Amino acid sequence: MQTSPSSRGPDYDRRGANGHWYAYVGCPEATKLCAGHPGVTDSPMPQEQPHRLGTMTQTSAADPAADRARLLELIKELAVVRGKVTLSSGAEADYYIDLRRVTLHHEASRLVGRVMLAMLDEAGIEFQSAGGLTMGADPVGTALMHAAADAGRAVDAFVVRKAQKSYGMGRQVEGPDVKDRSVVVLEDTSTTGGSALTAVEGVCNAGGQIKAVAVIVDRDTGAKERIEAEAGVPYLFAFGKDELGLD
Repeated sequence: MQTSPSSRGPDYDRRGANGHWYAYVGCPEATKLCAGHPGVTDSPMPQEQPHRLGTMTQTSAADPAADRARLLELIKELAVVRGKVTLSSGAEADYYIDLRRVTLHHEASRLVGRVMLAMLDEAGIEFQSAGGLTMGADPVGTALMHAAADAGRAVDAFVVRKAQKSYGMGRQVEGPDVKDRSVVVLEDTSTTGGSALTAVEGVCNAGGQIKAVAVIVDRDTGAKERIEAEAGVPYLFAFGKDELGLD
């Protein structure tokens, strides 16, 4: 569904008209994979930051619609590769979306952070940490963390290993502790949802509370349906493949 202007105020109205696409299944917590973990209570924000988690500051100079339009241009220019390829899932496709050419790009990376943050705000997702399975999600989490900091907000990033370490501290989720924190799992793009679900499981095992899974580009290949069914959380995406001219 395409987003529509919100009735919550002019700041939301501006973002609500920026053309984000997302799917929301109405389940604010990962009731299946995260069963048994306590709910998260957000800690009070400092006096000089009275806004709640998950909202943009009124002083932010970013233009969400312009950010989104420019990011779409850069994805089309830098990331879309046409030709027969085998995806990480083993499936074959006639094109490849190499989003690391975007998330690690000097201009596009900043836009990724702002666009993803605005999308999550628009969906009403409140969170304290964001990250996903290494390595596709790593620059997305970092970009979002910096975008939040630019808006005067404290959002930490984290990295989920494919498997728990057998040495050192034996962690699977690296970075500031996610235990008892509200978390968004990120991906650059997803085909089957497998990477995001591995990250969801790792975060839940570490005591985090999953509030949503968010990706930059949805390939419309079943990831949304699988993640919604197995994780029981909202699945959001900034762009559909049709917007990239890949239908």
